[in-house]
Amino acid sequence: MSTQNDDRPSQENWLRRTRVGRSIFRTPSKATPRDRAAGHWSNFFLHIYPVKVPRKQITFRYTYYLGVISTVLLGSLVASGIYLMFFYVPSPASAYTDIQTLQTEVTFGQYIRNVHRWSAHLMVLAVAAHMARMFYRGAYKSPREFNWVLGVGLLLLTLLLSFTGYLLPWDQLAYWAVTVGTEMAAYVPMVGGDVQRMLLGGATVSAATLLRFYVLHVAVLPTIIVGVLMIHIWRWRKDAMLDTERDEPDE
Repeated sequence: MSTQNDDRPSQENWLRRTRVGRSIFRTPSKATPRDRAAGHWSNFFLHIYPVKVPRKQITFRYTYYLGVISTVLLGSLVASGIYLMFFYVPSPASAYTDIQTLQTEVTFGQYIRNVHRWSAHLMVLAVAAHMARMFYRGAYKSPREFNWVLGVGLLLLTLLLSFTGYLLPWDQLAYWAVTVGTEMAAYVPMVGGDVQRMLLGGATVSAATLLRFYVLHVAVLPTIIVGVLMIHIWRWRKDAMLDTERDEPDE
């Protein structure tokens, strides 16, 4: 007995064979898994992803969506940070005043700064919790070691992003925090002194230090973290078809 669903493939193929259909649909009807895979591979944006992903790996219980939460918080940081950049000048003479003006005179300034600050705090917690969750699931084991290293790198970049933004208000708390942080960098074996001078822009904390931390915070580190995040997501999708924990009991 034929049903309405049985007629849909033939109706779709008829539409594709018409002149209008040929102008709209550039690939044949994907009636079989092989056809769907071929269409996936031929797409410029989809060919870097696997055709299928295990359903278990996209459920809430697998990651608690901590990776998604971290990515959303990164987007919140970028959006709120761009707004804040319009009202801030990285100069010791005006940095602190700009922050005060932002909080008291700029429309939604206090709100946007709070969004930026709390998004930064929550992103550090979410990335750390995501790594802890993945460590519990054994994501550091073969054959996913490379993606685990990328995840560790993202955690370090998140911490650096938070630290570089700490100096920007240019108050006493920020000044001494950066002084202590750069002093710690000096103890890195072999390259510690060079790293400290590169961060400070000289021998002591100065206007050059503020400018360098500002550039790191708004340009260098966000660009790196977005690039590494894209590779991280791509590798997660690619590694999803590797051997999974079939024998792992349900939680």
